[in-house]
Amino acid sequence: MAVSSSGIVAGLTAAALAAVGYLAHQASQTLPAGLGREQAGAAPAAGVSKAPPRARKDPAALPGGSGEGARVVYSLRGDRVWLVGEGGTVTRTFEVEPSAVDPAPGTYAVTSRSNAVTGSDGVPVEHVVRFTSVDGVVIGFSAAVADSTAAPARKVRTGGIRESRADGAAMWTFATIGRKVVVVG
Repeated sequence: MAVSSSGIVAGLTAAALAAVGYLAHQASQTLPAGLGREQAGAAPAAGVSKAPPRARKDPAALPGGSGEGARVVYSLRGDRVWLVGEGGTVTRTFEVEPSAVDPAPGTYAVTSRSNAVTGSDGVPVEHVVRFTSVDGVVIGFSAAVADSTAAPARKVRTGGIRESRADGAAMWTFATIGRKVVVVG
């Protein structure tokens, strides 16, 4: 019986596909955990269904575990402040420029306030609300009179957490002496 060359090629092709299929099956059975799986955030191939992506946390959302009752919440990692009323409702949230010296996470209280002074970096500031000190550096919120939220000079160890003038006015009204200040990481 004579075998044609096209029959030999077809046979070899079938054998090669079978071998590749077998090797692929073997490799998929021995992959380390996580390999070969879809990567988070990767776009699915056309026609492939995918569960809806997990909702990203709103950066302006009040951090969990930030206390109860009326308080100022300051996030070191997020460089954000929340003014929280008696019922736990956020009345205002805004971004700030951090100071050169950070307070440790914890619960504090407003200890002093000044309507207008010159900051330790020489910048005129208003609506200063102080709540702690770290190694002799007083920490508090303030607004530059020139309406700049630029970070205080890093050459000077300052504790001024800068906010806009509008946010500073809101802080001034809200954060009276004794008001709780919660600092979170």
